[in-house]
Amino acid sequence: MRALTGARLFTGETMLDGVSLIVDGGRIADLVPDDRVPVDAEIVRCPDGSTLAPGFIDAQANGAGGVLFNDEPTEAAVLAIAEALRRSGGTGLLPTLITDDRAKMAGAAEAVIAASRVPGSGVLGIHFEGPFISPNRPGVHDPRYIRPLDEEDIVFLTGLPERMPQGRVLLTIAPEEVGDGTIARLAEAGIVLSAGHTIASFERTREAVGQGLRGFTHLFNAMPPIASRQPAVTTAALTGRETWCGIIVDGIHVHPAVLKMALAAKGADRFFLVTDAMPPVGTDATGFELYGQRILRRDGRLVTEDGTLAGADIDMVTAVRNCVHMLGLPLEDALAMASLRPAEFLRLDDRCGRLAPGYRADLVLLGPDLEVLDTWVGS
Repeated sequence: MRALTGARLFTGETMLDGVSLIVDGGRIADLVPDDRVPVDAEIVRCPDGSTLAPGFIDAQANGAGGVLFNDEPTEAAVLAIAEALRRSGGTGLLPTLITDDRAKMAGAAEAVIAASRVPGSGVLGIHFEGPFISPNRPGVHDPRYIRPLDEEDIVFLTGLPERMPQGRVLLTIAPEEVGDGTIARLAEAGIVLSAGHTIASFERTREAVGQGLRGFTHLFNAMPPIASRQPAVTTAALTGRETWCGIIVDGIHVHPAVLKMALAAKGADRFFLVTDAMPPVGTDATGFELYGQRILRRDGRLVTEDGTLAGADIDMVTAVRNCVHMLGLPLEDALAMASLRPAEFLRLDDRCGRLAPGYRADLVLLGPDLEVLDTWVGS
């Protein structure tokens, strides 16, 4: 048993002072006043001015530490990505495979299942971003692999949740490319469905939400703009309280003013941070290969030679700082958007995203300038 003491505690919802966190066997045992720490507990004293919070959960990480999941859909690659992101406060992730072929999807699923069984891996499931997206909004996804969702795909996808009962399968689709019956079938099987790379109308998106669509992938990116008489998918995302929106807060993918508008419209409690991280994150690399083309790292951007954004060059703790300094959010909201909100979106909030008895001891310790001092991954 250990007692982490001396830091402010953010429970996922509230800041607490003068309280210690008791951890036993990879789980949170209790939160107690500092003067009531059990005498048999090993004391871990946190630095003055530090904040102890639930570890960050990234539902969209394509790679990090020099590794790209699409290039290396293996258990070792998954664990390497998780380890690289841990240095920036990430204790839970969904390795993300962007649009690719059936064989690559199957291999990626097996890799994630294996990695999720490794104690302390922090692997919470898998995110398939495509290939069932709009050919009109591919972004950097290779159009050769974009295709309709068929019965073979449905059987494969609906069989995954029972193979990772403690994890989640997140699937990004274009609602206009997938029928209502299929959306309902996937949702009923436990697939978490998100709209992205789409030109869906407002009406079509609302229909899909009614069938089980739960969220929106990197809101505003790879989506048509809002127009006065064509509200489109983004307006459906911002006017429905039953859905969650993933956002990349790097000041590049979406202008800060637009994000402020979105937060004002929907409320911060329905947004979660994602990195959309690529291999250069956590390294000093100047670029990488994707689908056989060179991606350049320039001034905080990852772009093809023609300027198309290709994922993001940001980690989760930087996104948290940007929420505070760029968007003016309270620290509590920023931290919740990196932990509790993604846990809620993924339906993992019964075990992750909070400092509460019985929850996994997935923790991040932050310094006064919101720098990562340490992380712990429970079980």
